[in-house]
Amino acid sequence: MNIKLGHISHSGIKRDHNEDTYGIDLNSGLFLVADGMGGHDHGEIASALARDHILSSVKNNVPIEQAILAANQEIINSSMEKPGDLPMGTTVAMLQIEDQDYQCAWVGDSRVYKLSKQELIPISSDHSYVQELVDQELITPNQARSHPHRNVVTQALGVTDNSEIKIAVATGKIKVGDKFLLCSDGLTEEVDDEKIAEIMNKHLSPKEIGDQLLILALENGGSDNITSIVIEVKH
Repeated sequence: MNIKLGHISHSGIKRDHNEDTYGIDLNSGLFLVADGMGGHDHGEIASALARDHILSSVKNNVPIEQAILAANQEIINSSMEKPGDLPMGTTVAMLQIEDQDYQCAWVGDSRVYKLSKQELIPISSDHSYVQELVDQELITPNQARSHPHRNVVTQALGVTDNSEIKIAVATGKIKVGDKFLLCSDGLTEEVDDEKIAEIMNKHLSPKEIGDQLLILALENGGSDNITSIVIEVKH
């Protein structure tokens, strides 16, 4: 199955450096976005460690969940060797495509979406405080967008022990014409799902879709690092 690909990462307007990263291995069909935790020391190191360790593991046929656990331990070990009051951490969201099937895994609030037949479907569900409130029907999804604690994650690599970390996994089928979006919360903080769907439904290349999403996120405030990978499944 052929794909077209677009990817971009930007520090945003209000951050002086970029703690996001992303990784792509076309041979393994693997795509990954990681968002180093801005309030923690060395977030950019944590996201890079997650990217490199997971890509290397999957290339060597290590199952995705096992690769994430190994990366988590790697970040914890590295964090112990670095000065700082807080451990470094990162979210991770991954998509692996194999023939007509996909597998996603995530920890934290970086997201994976699928656009199929013009409908935007969130594959991932945030590991966050406000998502727990939404799940318990204590607040609405719309209220979650402006909640003061919307950036508080409940799971992240580097800060949660392997015995307690909860890796979420989803699988599904792929059809020609489907599009996928992997992104950090710097995008979804500024651009809602309705606008994401509108842009992804345009007759644009994945690179142009990523550029338009980035421009809109910057226009809406650009309060965080912004990273996206857009994938279109072709014949």
